Amino acid sequence: MPRPLGELEDAVMTRVWQWNRPVTVREVLEDLQQERSIAYTTVMTVMDNLHQKGWVRREAEGRAYRYTAVSTRAAYSAALMNEAWSTSDNPAAALVAFFGMMSAEQREALRDAVRIVQHDDDDGDGGDDGHDGETERQGGEPGR
Repeated sequence: MPRPLGELEDAVMTRVWQWNRPVTVREVLEDLQQERSIAYTTVMTVMDNLHQKGWVRREAEGRAYRYTAVSTRAAYSAALMNEAWSTSDNPAAALVAFFGMMSAEQREALRDAVRIVQHDDDDGDGGDDGHDGETERQGGEPGR
C-alpha cells in the first residue's frame, strides 16, 4: 500500500501524471513557480525522494534526469481506497458509507466501472493476467 503523498509530492506527481511524458526538474520547477515560491533544490530533492520511493523512474540526459511516472494517478487512488476499505473492521458498512457520500455522477462512474469489471470477468480472463484492462483502454500504464 502506498503511503499518501505529501502536499509537495502530490503537486509534483500531478504534473508528471498530467504531462504524461518524461519531465525535468526545471520543467516542474517553472510550473510550480507559477503558484508558489520554491527553490530548484527543493524540487530536485522531492523528485529524488519520489524516485527512491518508487513513484518515478529516471533516465540521465546530459547532466540532468528525465523523470516518468511508474504508475497512474488512477492506480494510486485505487490503492489508497483499497487500503482504507480493507483496514475497516466492517468493510461492507464502510463501502455503504462511502457510496452514500458519492454524487450522482460518481455513482454513475461506479456503475460504469462495475460493468467493465463484470465484462472482463465474462470474457473469462478473471483479471489475473497482470493487466489492468481499464487502464490500458484509457491509454495509461498498468498499475504496479
